[in-house]
Amino acid sequence: MNSSIQQYIALKLQQRKEENNFRSLKITRGLIDFYSNDYLGFARDKELKNLVAAEVVLLEELGLGSTGSRLLSGNSEYAESVESYLAEFYKAGAALVFNSGFDANYGLLSTLPYRGDTIIYDELVHASIHDGIRNSRAAAVGFAHNNISDLEARLIVAQGLKYVVIESVYSMDGDFAPIEEIASLCEKYNAGLIVDEAHAVGVSGAGGRGIVCDLKLEDKCLARINTFGKAAGAHGAVLLCCNDLKAFMINYCRPFIYSTSLPFHSLATIKCAHQFLLCADDRRKNLLGLVDVFQRQFNGQTRYTLTGSKSPIQSLIVKGNEQVKQIALQIQQAGFDVRPILYPTVERGKERIRICIHSFNTQQEVIKLAEVINSL
Repeated sequence: MNSSIQQYIALKLQQRKEENNFRSLKITRGLIDFYSNDYLGFARDKELKNLVAAEVVLLEELGLGSTGSRLLSGNSEYAESVESYLAEFYKAGAALVFNSGFDANYGLLSTLPYRGDTIIYDELVHASIHDGIRNSRAAAVGFAHNNISDLEARLIVAQGLKYVVIESVYSMDGDFAPIEEIASLCEKYNAGLIVDEAHAVGVSGAGGRGIVCDLKLEDKCLARINTFGKAAGAHGAVLLCCNDLKAFMINYCRPFIYSTSLPFHSLATIKCAHQFLLCADDRRKNLLGLVDVFQRQFNGQTRYTLTGSKSPIQSLIVKGNEQVKQIALQIQQAGFDVRPILYPTVERGKERIRICIHSFNTQQEVIKLAEVINSL
């Protein structure tokens, strides 16, 4: 490798270490899961695994790899049937499967808005949305998190075609967007509403269809991005939209056009997971009950701030990268697998322990975790 490049890489890594935000891959064993996005336990469910296996055997002629992009050799009747199923499931005009939520967000935001348009986004949206926005040619401006007045002020002065981008449930604070008010503003100012439902799928709404469906706002959204790597226990994502927007993306979206499509096994898992979601009311009820149990254990005795959302995402704010890593280690040593979220992933001063509660956690585990936090 070129010596100058090696020096640059070493310098940037050393900078990360000095700032206490150096990342590395790790494997933990034997700890109780309070960190994964597997909210309903689908990723570890044997019955779902058997259902997928039966689907694969039934259509074993479809093989392993998809062999190419959807526009070349990677399309199939099965892929199109899964998209039709997802469109019906989520009450959308059309559905287009992407390889990941990152691809779907990045692909949509870098493809649809164009020079002269304006993207207005909640300041806490996911990195994939920020990256897509940066690679569009549109003007872009953030609005204060969940602040309706600030959003309207941005809409008033926006130029060209207007796009508003939000999440229904935010991945770090676990709070909910005021989607009804935002949808009304978008209608008033003729803006297209784009909603990322990654952390609502499976957890919120009838059948786990998400908050947009629960509020019957499907027709108020230009597009929804629903991902399958969290509560659905699978992989991939879907863009929910109208038929014309689907055709537009197939023609213009580079991440879709030039990516090898998901293999049959992934599509089968997506389909079977959604069949499972329809029968998961007890899991959703138990999950929300455990969230309530967790929150009732705190009455101000902990020295750190708990965000206290109503979703399975609970965050303990611990300022400073070094401090939050130390607190995470203490909780892990007590037997609970939680992870620190460092700056620059979150704003400086809002570093945190991100705690995810699952339907498979027991009430005793939830209470014991709260006791550990209260003792810090």
